[in-house]
Amino acid sequence: MKFPKTDRVRKLGSSHAGRIALVAIPAGVVAAALMGGVAQGAVPVSFAVSGSQFQIGASQLEGTGFSQYAGVAKDTEGKEHTVAIANIKSATLTDLCQSVITDTPLGKVGVLIKAGGNGNPASASDLQIGMTGLKGDASFGAIRIGVDASTVNTDAKGSAGDFAQDADTVSIKNLQQTAWSTQASVFTLTGMTLELTDGSQGCF
Repeated sequence: MKFPKTDRVRKLGSSHAGRIALVAIPAGVVAAALMGGVAQGAVPVSFAVSGSQFQIGASQLEGTGFSQYAGVAKDTEGKEHTVAIANIKSATLTDLCQSVITDTPLGKVGVLIKAGGNGNPASASDLQIGMTGLKGDASFGAIRIGVDASTVNTDAKGSAGDFAQDADTVSIKNLQQTAWSTQASVFTLTGMTLELTDGSQGCF
């Protein structure tokens, strides 16, 4: 299943959302509401988010072309949320899981999406994620920590003077990530399944 690239991306002017020093590894997708079109240029992306964070899990992520710096996710009520914006040029994800829980007039409703199993990983190009938490066992190839966010080695860049890091390659095992938003130019979800739940089941 492929999601084509679109132009529905909002850019944010200069934003110093704090010098975040997270070792943040990007992964995953909001498959039910994925917006294509990763921002190009020297400003952070302003994510228009739903107001609900979501979970992303994977048994293994392998990627190339990585960077991470500070940014802002703004919800529909105008509230801004500080996030770590992570970019990855190309990635594969084994045993991908994405879950979100929403309060409705009928109670909690969850959406659980799985893909990339049975030896056929999901794949993505030009990922950009606004995240708030990450767990896993990570390794980097040719990493640079503490570079200026406006000079990272990816097309998307942060604000001048902000802390950032980049790497040629990234590998993470047993990924557990909490995020506000994910975008990609193309995301291929092999063997995808989607089910509604009562909100009691997440990815981790």
